[in-house]
Amino acid sequence: MPVRPTGNITQDWDPVVLTRRKPKSADLKDPKVVNNAIRSGAEIETVKKFDAGSNKKGSSAASQPAMNARKLDEQTEPAALDRVSVDLRLAIQKARLDKKMSQAELARQINERAQVVQDYESGKAVPNQAFLAKMERVLGVKLRGKSK
Repeated sequence: MPVRPTGNITQDWDPVVLTRRKPKSADLKDPKVVNNAIRSGAEIETVKKFDAGSNKKGSSAASQPAMNARKLDEQTEPAALDRVSVDLRLAIQKARLDKKMSQAELARQINERAQVVQDYESGKAVPNQAFLAKMERVLGVKLRGKSK
């Protein structure tokens, strides 16, 4: 059992002050809050950020270095990547048909998707030396380099 103090028992109430929480910055940016503040005559501070809300990246003077950098990249790097040559496409098809394999079977044997083999044979793929090495091993033909 709890022990009670002896003597005069008084209640000691401390005043409790309830305050409103500070509004968050997202709440202050809400259009309803801003309109209410304007109607009530409160002081509103507006700050315009540089190029905020505009999509004029190419026309401003500040973006000229970016435009020049892009032009420089276009001049130094090729615009399109090299695709599989016609000779390579025909060599892959001929070797695959000589082995009496479908594109799906070839893909399964080199652990690739059938779509990749199809892209190589149609000329849409960008040549990859590792992929060509796998094909050479399975088909038993030389696909890379100059044949003598």
